[in-house]
Amino acid sequence: MPFFSVVIPLYNKQNYIQNTIESALNQTFTDFEIIVVNDESTDESLNIVENNNDSRIKTHSIKNSGVSRARNIGIQKAKSDYIVFLDADDLWKKNHLDELFKLLKANPDCGIYAMGYLKIFNNSKPIKASFHGHDNFCGIVENFFLASTIDCIAWTSAVMIPKTIFTTIGEFNENMRSVQDTDLWIRIALKYKVAFCSKPSAYKVIRNEENHLSNYAFKYDGAKIYKNFKNEEKNNLPLKKYLDINRFSVAIECKINGDKENYEILRKSLDENHLNFTQKILLRLPKTGLVFLKKIQLWLIMKNIYMTPFKR
Repeated sequence: MPFFSVVIPLYNKQNYIQNTIESALNQTFTDFEIIVVNDESTDESLNIVENNNDSRIKTHSIKNSGVSRARNIGIQKAKSDYIVFLDADDLWKKNHLDELFKLLKANPDCGIYAMGYLKIFNNSKPIKASFHGHDNFCGIVENFFLASTIDCIAWTSAVMIPKTIFTTIGEFNENMRSVQDTDLWIRIALKYKVAFCSKPSAYKVIRNEENHLSNYAFKYDGAKIYKNFKNEEKNNLPLKKYLDINRFSVAIECKINGDKENYEILRKSLDENHLNFTQKILLRLPKTGLVFLKKIQLWLIMKNIYMTPFKR
C-alpha cells in the first residue's frame, strides 16, 4: 500500500498537466500513487497523462460533474491512509511530499497538514504567501482562522488530509460550484488540530484563463458558504473575522462579475471592523473602478513589483 495517495482532478489542462505530473513524479519521497480523475475533458489532457509510463499513475474518467466530485472520487479510490491534493496546473518542489511526511511524523493526530507555498500570477516572479503570525513557523497552529487572515494556511495543492477525517467530517461539498475547499477547511479546523510548516514547497499558479480552478462561479455560490457557519461564528470571533475577510474577497469578485445580488448579501453580512482601510475603500468602489485597479494590479504583477494591499 502506498504511503500517500495524490489526487489530481483533471479538466481541459492539456497545456499544463504534463508539468504538473512531472512535478509529482520527481518527488524525493517516492512511496505514493497518483490518481488522476478525468472530469470528461474534451482536449488532449487525458492522453497526455496516459502517455506517462509510470505504474504509480492511475486514471479514472467520470461524467463531467465538477471539481468537488472529481476530488471525492479520488479520495474514494485512494489506497493510502493519507490523501494529498494537486490541481492539474499547479506544481510541487521536489521535496513537497518529503516535507509533508516530516510534518506528519512530528505532529500526529491532526486534521490538516499544510505546507507554505509560492504564488505565480501569469508567469510572473513567484510571491511567497504570507500568514498572520506564521511566516516562520512549523508545528501546530494555535488558531487556524486568525493565521489565515492574509493568505490561507490551507491551500488545496499544498495540503495532506488523513483519509479517516473524511469519514467523520465528510468530503468536498458537491452542491457547491465554488469555495468548496474553504468550506472543507472550516469544517475540519473547527474540530481538529492543524499542522503547518511555512517552508514553501508548492507553487500556486494563477492564470486569467478559463477552466482554472481559481475562477469560481461566484454567481452561483458566492454567498452560500458563509451561511453554513452562521451559528459557529456567533461564538467564535476568529472564525467570524476569517469569514468576513473571505466575504469581502468574494463580494469584490461578485461586483466585478455583475452579481449585485450576492454582493449585497455579502456586504451586509460582514463586520467592516474586520477589514483594513484599503479593503473598506475597495468595498465601496464602483465596478469600473475595481476593474481598473485589477488591471493595474496585473500590470504590477507582471513587472514583479506587486505587493498585496490587504496585508495588515
